[in-house]
Amino acid sequence: MRSSSDIPSVGGLSRRGFLATAGVGLAATAIGAQPNRPVGDRRPLVVASGNGLEAVKEAMRLINEGADPLDAAIEGVAIVEADPNDRTVGYGGIPNEDGVVELDSAVMHGPTHSGGAVAALRNIMHPAAVARLVMKRTDHCLLVGEGALRFAKAHGFKEQDLLTEESRKIWLYWKEASNPKDDRIPPPDDELDPIVKEFFGIQADVDKQPINKNDPADPDRDQPQANAAATRKRPRFPRDYGTIHCSALDTHGDLGCVTTTSGLYYKIPGRVGDSPIFGAGLFLDNAIGSAGSTGRGEANLLNLSSFLIIEQLRMGKPPKDAVMTACKRIVEHNVVPRLRDAKGRPKFDVKFYCVTKTGDYAGGTLWAGGRMAVHDGDNARLVDCEPLFDEPLQEWE
Repeated sequence: MRSSSDIPSVGGLSRRGFLATAGVGLAATAIGAQPNRPVGDRRPLVVASGNGLEAVKEAMRLINEGADPLDAAIEGVAIVEADPNDRTVGYGGIPNEDGVVELDSAVMHGPTHSGGAVAALRNIMHPAAVARLVMKRTDHCLLVGEGALRFAKAHGFKEQDLLTEESRKIWLYWKEASNPKDDRIPPPDDELDPIVKEFFGIQADVDKQPINKNDPADPDRDQPQANAAATRKRPRFPRDYGTIHCSALDTHGDLGCVTTTSGLYYKIPGRVGDSPIFGAGLFLDNAIGSAGSTGRGEANLLNLSSFLIIEQLRMGKPPKDAVMTACKRIVEHNVVPRLRDAKGRPKFDVKFYCVTKTGDYAGGTLWAGGRMAVHDGDNARLVDCEPLFDEPLQEWE
């Protein structure tokens, strides 16, 4: 389905550089894809999370050639799965706390209302394509861990080390600097790789220097001081969830969707979020629409948010109202104190992306600033998601 000339420049990589990075991985995305069929007369639509602009372009190109909507969506997100510059998906993703990249993905196919998923999958660059094979070549819906890896290898997927040198350096600095009282000592700032400085927002001035764990007189060893200019502060350690979701409506009015991720930064090994769980990280009904999410997976797991969105559409709600209902449900059920700010609002974000059978779409987010990628058949663009709270999420202290 894909030739080398089809691959766009991604994340600053040339086409040739991208292919060299992806290795044999991209060829594997065609395993299990259906043959093209004649193009229909319906207007297609593809939506994705904000990191999916190239994904919606590729998916739309394939749909216009007669590709199945799920196959098109999988090929679209494969670009991001193979992009080492996206730290939240696939190759180059931030690893778990042991320094191992673990991937989760699920797919759903509208015409057959079937789906497949993999979780805690290691060493396979394109988990979404493996999830499609779980759907097509087993009587199961979800394979995990070592079993998922053996299944992928049996079907021709090649093992690859998914931890890039840049992500390894980011993980190692987190491990050395995030706990001021353990036995690991981070290097001084002037010895840090520029990618690490950029990732953690480490400035060159003195007030951003990491803690010296060997200096008992360090005023910042136990708590920060009021005079920031005279003390050394630890950098912030972001714990992003990332992920990419893509939903596609083809020229026959059929739907397909996929969600794929490397998961929460530095997660406990074996942690599985919402991405590979039907009804949470994604859901569709070919007669109604398709929905998916990115953000805090635990919140979606506890609320089955994507299923809720489809049920809201089934009851006649417009897509904007449907995604905002999911946002409000999460806020209503988020009662654990450590997950709430001083005003009782979630100290995390979740974003939703929705497309209807008739070609309407909407994106919703808890906090302002979220965007989604849309291709309406004419052009691809980023559009704002509707926020529940009209301000950006504040960083955790």
